[in-house]
Amino acid sequence: MDSEVIMHLLAKTRYTDIKQWFVDVLAQLEGAYSLVFLAGDVIVGARDPHGFRPLCLGKFDGAYFLVSETCALDLTKAEFIREIKPGEIIFIKGDKIESVFLPAAEKVKRAHCIFENIYFARPDSDIFDDNVYQVRKRLGAQLAKENPAPAGTDFVMALPDSGNYAAIGYAQQTGLPFEIGIIRNHYIGRTFTQPTQFLRDFRVRVKLNPIKTVLKGKRVVIVEDSIVRGTTSRSRVEELRSAGVKEIHMRISCPPIVSPCFYGIDFPSKAELIGSNKTVDEIAKFIKVDSLKYLSLEGMLGAVKNSGDFCAACFTGQYPTAIPKNADKYLLEKNC
Repeated sequence: MDSEVIMHLLAKTRYTDIKQWFVDVLAQLEGAYSLVFLAGDVIVGARDPHGFRPLCLGKFDGAYFLVSETCALDLTKAEFIREIKPGEIIFIKGDKIESVFLPAAEKVKRAHCIFENIYFARPDSDIFDDNVYQVRKRLGAQLAKENPAPAGTDFVMALPDSGNYAAIGYAQQTGLPFEIGIIRNHYIGRTFTQPTQFLRDFRVRVKLNPIKTVLKGKRVVIVEDSIVRGTTSRSRVEELRSAGVKEIHMRISCPPIVSPCFYGIDFPSKAELIGSNKTVDEIAKFIKVDSLKYLSLEGMLGAVKNSGDFCAACFTGQYPTAIPKNADKYLLEKNC
């Protein structure tokens, strides 16, 4: 949900009471949002009725915090109080807190974004009543149960950093050692969100560097959180081959991504998603690995608490809200 649209609606509301003001505007919206406003001397926090994105409340030295992830509270030494509930609007004035709920809060199905647990959220955060690090370890362990390591595998490794935690779970489940085979440059941002293929390829090259003495002559299982376009995985595999790796078996801790996200994750169009256009064997051939296996949808959902409360539309194409038939997430940009 574009927050600029919300500001225009707030400016046009006929109500003067701040609670009615926000209920009137937010009840008109459909989609994903976790919002924080400063309205005079009142702090307002709001979460959409589906609860797509996390939002939580904390307190330190008499001051209240509204943050998207609990790691922000840890860093400021604030005490976690609770998550803002789906469809809840919270009003903070001084030391007083009041909240109201949107009419749709009790009518719509919960749809927490499962990709927050797979990739987007920090592993030291607790979101959706669970710890991200523990969820990723469970994803890796389930991946190992469904897709064991081939005979003769020397060790398990990850494409850091987001694949580290599922790789630990995979290694623990299989009994294989976990090794650091690649060092990450932490001053480089996410690669799949870069606007051009040239920039994505460049950032891939400078972001991660193989340790040749660890990798040479080894048969390895690489655990990765996801594959979006496949370009990052292909580049990484080519560099691992150059470092002397004998066999590369890639394991992915989620199902193939087949549909774009309209709720805040910057996935490309369906045409650009490799999982939407190629079979698993074709993807394996494209990224040049000896084998490729994905976690099943059931296995992924089994790794989170209250699995029925999650959105998995990027894996199933079944969206929790109505999506226009010709929906294009870049439509507004094209019309600018």
